[in-house]
Amino acid sequence: MDKVRSSQIIRQTAETEISIMLAADGSGNYQIETPVPFLNHMLTLFAVHSRCDLKVNATGDTHIDDHHTVEDIGICLGQAIKEALGEKQGINRYGQALIPMDEALARVVLDLSGRSCLQYVVEIPSPQLGNLSSENIKEFFQAVANQAGMTLHIDLLRGENSHHIVEAVFKAFARAFKEAVALAPGVEGVWSSKGKL
Repeated sequence: MDKVRSSQIIRQTAETEISIMLAADGSGNYQIETPVPFLNHMLTLFAVHSRCDLKVNATGDTHIDDHHTVEDIGICLGQAIKEALGEKQGINRYGQALIPMDEALARVVLDLSGRSCLQYVVEIPSPQLGNLSSENIKEFFQAVANQAGMTLHIDLLRGENSHHIVEAVFKAFARAFKEAVALAPGVEGVWSSKGKL
């Protein structure tokens, strides 16, 4: 592989300050520091199960709530994915995963198509996981899909425990992402009849 598939994104607003470094061809190393501990746990799972190296530093107005911080981290992660993959030459493009976490079972299917779309059918019983609002998990994935140019389908097939549900979702996202960004043997250029993703 000639090109190092990595990126660094810095975003500063009146509400948050985010820095993300992503290496698509890593070994699952991570350094995650945000004011939302449960999201730290989920981003760690993403790094470990996607085998990406991920560094996230974030501060935000969590004295108001977690919305701005969670969404802006999603924005930056999506931008980092888009930048790291460049023209997406030689990648599988599609990825899917069906992942259990105890009683919970989540399915994620994605396409690094250049088209932003999120279909999210996940019901989380608890409104909060630590200081992470359950409704902001969808906002996180919407931001990732929008910025990465990703078609992303996330479905909870079953589950009762909120922690298990969200963990299954993030692990499934990570495994599907790993498959999508992997280089496909024999594929030169982009895997599309249009010649561009």
